[in-house]
Amino acid sequence: MFAVRKRLARAMTRTIATHHLVRPGDHVMVAVSGGKDSYTLLDLLAEAQRRAPFRFELTAVHLDQVQPGYDGGPLRAWLEAFGTPFEIVQRDTYSTVKRVTPEGKSFCAACSRLRRGVLYATAERLGCSVIALGHHRDDALETLLLNLFYAGKLQAMPAGYTTDDGRFRVIRPLVECAEADIVEHAAERAYPILPCNLCGSQDGLRRERMGALLRELEREHPHVRSVMLNALRNVKPSHLLDPTVRRMPTPPVPSSAAGRSESDDPDRSNSGSDRAASSEASARPSRRLPIVDADGALG
Repeated sequence: MFAVRKRLARAMTRTIATHHLVRPGDHVMVAVSGGKDSYTLLDLLAEAQRRAPFRFELTAVHLDQVQPGYDGGPLRAWLEAFGTPFEIVQRDTYSTVKRVTPEGKSFCAACSRLRRGVLYATAERLGCSVIALGHHRDDALETLLLNLFYAGKLQAMPAGYTTDDGRFRVIRPLVECAEADIVEHAAERAYPILPCNLCGSQDGLRRERMGALLRELEREHPHVRSVMLNALRNVKPSHLLDPTVRRMPTPPVPSSAAGRSESDDPDRSNSGSDRAASSEASARPSRRLPIVDADGALG
């Protein structure tokens, strides 16, 4: 158990340090759904809080969506024993999601919007400026593929962002943690997992298909998830087609080539582009992630 927990803690604290997710004086509201990811997030953040070189507060918040058959007793008992301040908020979002979702469509979008609204209102009431969510590496990769194949855009999940109204920072400390590690850790810690009667009632969702695709690729390329995560850290805007993110300046035409188009000489044009990209890359600070021990500071 120690090995997987240390691996998760190391990845989480590295993400926090790299992206400056937790800062001195922050009051972090940890959204606890009752699933393996949010239990792990709260557990590791509480340990990091004890070891951090600065003070920050944690409050766990669980949303009871009034789903049929819901029993929050085991979760409440676990939170009471765990010791971090918590609150359980009851809102009947289940009935609303069922009512507004067209037949055959995924419940996820409507459920996410409603949950987010409740969480924002709760965070404001509790005086929390930061909201921590339990998305992990595999969630980010599936989102990347969903956007690539179905939305026509290159977009995954950021480690942190500020809400449009500027009220909250939303952070994902586990976004570089492997789901397989979280599954193993949750089993060893014996968290009382609460099932979701919305997500669990639907089959053939697009996100499930992206997960199946990753598993298929993994059979041929065992490290494909790690490679894809590294791709999200190693973006070359100059080699994309979106003019709003291109950072490569157009190289000037040498005087000796007057009257001749750069496009007429592919080798020369490419080398100029590569030199410009290389020059820009060397001017930027290194994006290599720092090594942060599980016992170390949060940055």
